Amino acid sequence: MSRSHKASAGATPRPTETKTPSKAPAALYIVATPIGNLADLSTRANETLKAVGTIACEDTRVTGGLLHRFGISTPMLAYHDHNAERMRPQIISRLLEGESFALVSDAGTPLISDPGFKLVKDCVDHGIVVIPIPGPSAPLAALMAAGLPTDRFYFGGFLPSKTKARREMLGEILGLKATLVFFESPHRIASTLVDMAAVLGEREAVVGRELTKLHEEFRRGTLGALAKHYDATQTKGEIVIVVDGAPDVETGPVINVDEALRDALKTMSVRDAANEIAKLSGTSRRDVYARALALAKSRDA
Repeated sequence: MSRSHKASAGATPRPTETKTPSKAPAALYIVATPIGNLADLSTRANETLKAVGTIACEDTRVTGGLLHRFGISTPMLAYHDHNAERMRPQIISRLLEGESFALVSDAGTPLISDPGFKLVKDCVDHGIVVIPIPGPSAPLAALMAAGLPTDRFYFGGFLPSKTKARREMLGEILGLKATLVFFESPHRIASTLVDMAAVLGEREAVVGRELTKLHEEFRRGTLGALAKHYDATQTKGEIVIVVDGAPDVETGPVINVDEALRDALKTMSVRDAANEIAKLSGTSRRDVYARALALAKSRDA
């Protein structure tokens, strides 16, 4: 039996190795870069950045330092909030002509709190191939070490800088039964934690600072306790806040609305009975009031 015949008869074939060629095919490559520790740049990311025709980045100075560190000489093109509307059509045009681009952010995974998603959407709309090169991510790194549930989580990016707007947004996710993850800046960390405690209650939380860097820190406690700490502490570095999800609310016994109304109507007016039973049952006051009127009429008849 030949060697090739033996392989086809039952041997498990080796998976095909995917290796970035010396020149990357036309596509948009979404490349994750280190969030602090340069050793976190993957081999695949390194090879991709060398193989593409152009690297679109937020800040050419920041990305330039990374490229220099790894001996990468690929040309860069600035693509950020301030020039995205102007640059996006140019990038799409060049991709359609057969060029290859890598999209990177200053640190971490692109499209997380940056304008990259619009470029990806335009690529999809034009039939341009989009290839993710996964890697470092600050929200995921914080979740990994927080010690809070990870089966369901909500990433909220940066909350509004003004207290009123920030509290309103927190109110929108107050009842969300998922771990909450946010970015925050050092000069707003204390006020944000105060607002979180006021709106979300005294939940357990973790503040991750300088993730993967030399002075990486995780501080745990209730939102109120963390707010007091950072109000009295000068803080530096990039920050991720991880907050426990909404607690389970114990529900009272199920109430038979009709029976409860009949009992209440023996001693109360229709309005008072409806108000009381609506509170106890959690049912709409309007619905309970209509039912109380119907029962009262039936009783009187």
